[in-house]
Formats: sequence, C-alpha cells, structure tokens
Amino acid sequence: MNYRHVTLRQFRYFVAVAESGSVTAASRELNIAQSALTKSLLELEAEVGSSLFARSPRGMALTPQGHRFLASARKVIASVADAMRLHAETAAPELSGVLAVGVTSLVAGYYLSELFSRFRRNCPAVQVFVTEDSPGFLEHLLINGELDVAIMVSNALSEPQAMLSETLTRSPNRVWLPSNHALCAQDQLSLADCAACDQIVLEADRIGELLTPVWARHQLKPRVILRTSSLEAVRSLVGAGAGIAVLPDFLYRPWTLDAEHVEVRPLRDALPTTDVGLVWRRGSGLKPAAAEFIALAREQSRLRRV
Repeated sequence: MNYRHVTLRQFRYFVAVAESGSVTAASRELNIAQSALTKSLLELEAEVGSSLFARSPRGMALTPQGHRFLASARKVIASVADAMRLHAETAAPELSGVLAVGVTSLVAGYYLSELFSRFRRNCPAVQVFVTEDSPGFLEHLLINGELDVAIMVSNALSEPQAMLSETLTRSPNRVWLPSNHALCAQDQLSLADCAACDQIVLEADRIGELLTPVWARHQLKPRVILRTSSLEAVRSLVGAGAGIAVLPDFLYRPWTLDAEHVEVRPLRDALPTTDVGLVWRRGSGLKPAAAEFIALAREQSRLRRV
C-alpha cells in the first residue's frame, strides 16, 4: 500500500499515542492540543485504510494492524534519525574494532534487536559480540572488563557501586489476570486485592526481587503457587486461570496467542518501576564503539517517547 501522503509528524504522533495508550497523555508529552492529535490519527487511519486503535473509556489500545504499523513507524523514525546522524558525521572517521555487549534473556527480545540493527548500519566495520546470561554473571563480566556494556534491568543491580547505569525506559507494573477472573470487573486493583489471590511470580532478571520489599512495606504476604524464570509459563498459566501475576508493562504483548485469555489492570498502590537501561563498569574509559552504541541507545529511547 502506498503511504506517500503520511508525514513524519503523523508517524511520531502515532508512536506517542501507541506508547502511552492515551491521547491525553500523548498530547501533554507532545505539547499539542488533543483535538489536533485526534485529527492527525484519524487522517492517518484513513490513509492506511484500517483502524490502528481500538478506542474505549480505558484508553487507546492497538489493533493487530496497529501493532504491525507501530513496528514500521519506529523503523521510519529511526531511519530518518540515522540519515541525519550520518549526514552530520560524514567528516568523522569510520569506527572499527570489537564491541562486547551483554544482555539478559528477558530484555533481549524487547530492546536489543532494533538497537543492534541500527548500530550495524551506522558502524559496519565494528565486530559485535553479544553475550546472553543472567544479571549476576553479566555484572561479573562487566567488572572483569570482558563486556563493554550491557542492557538489563538497571535498578536491581547487585553491585551498583561498581557500575554506571543509564535508564532507557521505565515500565510500570500491572496485574495480569485470567479474562474470566472476578477482579476483571474493577478498573484498578490494590495490592491487598492481589495478595488474596494465588500468584505466579516471574523470577527472571530479578523482577520478583523488586516487589519483595513492596509487599513487606504493605504488610502483605502473597500466596505464591509458583516461581518461574519462564515468561511463557507465566503467560500460559495466567491464561489458564491458575493464578495472577504482577509484572512490568513492557512484557505484556496483547497480540500473542494467549492474550485473549489474559487481561491487565493498573494498580492503585505506588510500586517501583522496572527500569531497563545501559550498564557499564565505573571508572572504565569507554572505547569509541561503546560510546557510539550508548549514544544510539539514548537516541532510540528518545524516539520511542516522541
């Protein structure tokens, strides 16, 4: 289909609404009127020829077509940024050498692929090696100088004094529920509501550890029936009605096969976000390739918010 009449601004407006799930929130972030943003979205849907959002009192949820268009929109915005970046750096010498990147299994599928592709396009002479492992082992490799930089949950480091970190995205936590669960009748839930239900805890990437002090602070003890490092196990078990789960929002994918059996609800109680970011060894001079990788990651994070 020909999208020749779609503007870069429309792509950016669409991504902002898709990321925030709300025209109101996106209009504040973009500093434009809600009416102008709504008009832009309607014009975009007319040009594309399909509905990109399912509109409801709870906000704007992407349709299957909207999810596919989001991937394309991000590529368009990133390509424009790359073109501008390359134009500004034509006089700079081409980077070469080796870059060692670490990533955890949970984060790899959500943040690495697009960043890796952009880095390869911008720095084709740099040889990149990626190590996927547990957070603790990645920290060990960073401290030993065997990795230049890692992408991981950055607000649950075991040795933060030895690391420098920079947050790329902060993800709030929501409750995953079986679609037929009684709590689905509520628009928001409390931790006390959750503590009264059987729970499945995801232990990958120290996500479960971030919530442990929260339960203690509220003097609640959740009924945990299973602890697992498998996100797919959590998703399928929640969908089957075995229990509920409290998870960071970036892990929820409404277009998956199990999603029709899983609903999500926000929490009224204040919970720490799950921060995904860059981590590197404190006191180590960053090699040029690592500095460029970090710069591209910052830019990608910014583009996701526009």
